[in-house]
Amino acid sequence: VHIADNEDIHLLTERLPEKAEALMNKFWPGPLTLLAPKSELVPNATTAGLATVAIRMPSHPVAKALIAEADVPIAAPSANLAGKPSPTTAKHVLDDLSGRIDMVIDGGAVGFGVESTVLDITVDPPTILRPGPITKGQLERILGKIEIHPVAKAETLAETIVARAPGMKYRHYAPKADVVVVEGPPEKVVKKIRELADGRKREGKRVGIMVTKETADRYKADAVKVVGTRRNPKTIAKSLFKTFREFDEGGFDVVFVEGIEPTGIGLAIMNRLRKAAGHNIVRIS
Repeated sequence: VHIADNEDIHLLTERLPEKAEALMNKFWPGPLTLLAPKSELVPNATTAGLATVAIRMPSHPVAKALIAEADVPIAAPSANLAGKPSPTTAKHVLDDLSGRIDMVIDGGAVGFGVESTVLDITVDPPTILRPGPITKGQLERILGKIEIHPVAKAETLAETIVARAPGMKYRHYAPKADVVVVEGPPEKVVKKIRELADGRKREGKRVGIMVTKETADRYKADAVKVVGTRRNPKTIAKSLFKTFREFDEGGFDVVFVEGIEPTGIGLAIMNRLRKAAGHNIVRIS
């Protein structure tokens, strides 16, 4: 549920943990969603019958103006078909939902690329349910110890069975093509992806490779797309879903993706990549 003023959170929850105030003062408006006990005002349909509600204050001036104009908090899921890559432009929304919605308010491309960090503040220590732009380190500087839910850092499908927030389960954020994530030392990752890509090309498959700037010239495929640079993982986060959608437009059968170090915002990136792949991951030591 989205709000435009800090005070509106008290409409949505009757028991706001003390730690929430410090987080709101530091990170709102911005990409941090707080999971708190819901008030009676929040319909069960909004929370899928759960006793908690996820609350966020967006920083985009158009989103804030819309909420303020509505004069009530707005419950809003992501504007894409279930399971598909998240939209980062108005065009992406129309690609998925044209004919299903009446209009789109185009506020320009998104700032961060990946969705907000979801933090459960109903438990002690607070627990990250979905990693995002606000990192574990940033949260710990405000609150002290923070846990990461096992599903949020899951490396296998079996680890994703228990989920408490949107985007936590199974294959998600995925293009139409099969996605294979290759993780390990960069040099060995390059060698393995080249080997796997050659094998799929011999099968007659249309092969795409999503790479970082540092290794882009090492590959040959039907398409090699640079998603960002390892030196600045925020560039990868910003272009991740856009690049997946570009592969969709090209009609690729399989996309191989370089994994990166799952620290800082890299954890959010790898969370999205592993889910897009349905945890079809090749690991090299």
